[in-house]
Amino acid sequence: MAGAIVEPLVIEEAQKAPMTAEDFLRLPNDGRPKELVRGRVVSMNLPAPRHGQICAKVVRLIGNFADENHLGHVVSNDSGVRTERGPDTVRGGDVAFYSYARIPSGPLPQGYLPVVPELIFEVRSPTDRWSAILAKVAEYLSAGVTVVCVLDQMTERCHVYRNEEEMQTFSSDRELTVPDVLPDLHLPVRRFFE
Repeated sequence: MAGAIVEPLVIEEAQKAPMTAEDFLRLPNDGRPKELVRGRVVSMNLPAPRHGQICAKVVRLIGNFADENHLGHVVSNDSGVRTERGPDTVRGGDVAFYSYARIPSGPLPQGYLPVVPELIFEVRSPTDRWSAILAKVAEYLSAGVTVVCVLDQMTERCHVYRNEEEMQTFSSDRELTVPDVLPDLHLPVRRFFE
């Protein structure tokens, strides 16, 4: 979603039939961030640099941990995650982790991956509405993502969501743990916001 979770700003041109994920992938890049939501192309705002800074921290911290422990792939820049089919939805998670059990090591294949990641981080910007964030979290979990972490840049907290469990909140002075995905990770939440 080009780094920010916001409600759709503009629906592109009126489309007669819902667009598929494959059609969406082939669209020419016009430099504007977009997602595919139930077969419709939705334009998004570009995030502010603070949003990107927090995303970059997540990539470095989680990516280094995954690399050092040979655990999996970390992707960013709103890499497409297919969350629904018929009509198709492709969301752009800020940062995502795919274990080597889901996607073998080595270069990732072209196109959208056939599976969803185990872990997604979204960064909440000041303009993001909680209703839109929670809808996207529910969509990820329904698609099979194990854990969704929402980093709130205003409160410097990490909200952790799993299916069928209560949301957990980690304040900046606590350590983030996700034992069901990254068993040995113990990361102070404040590091994402430094």
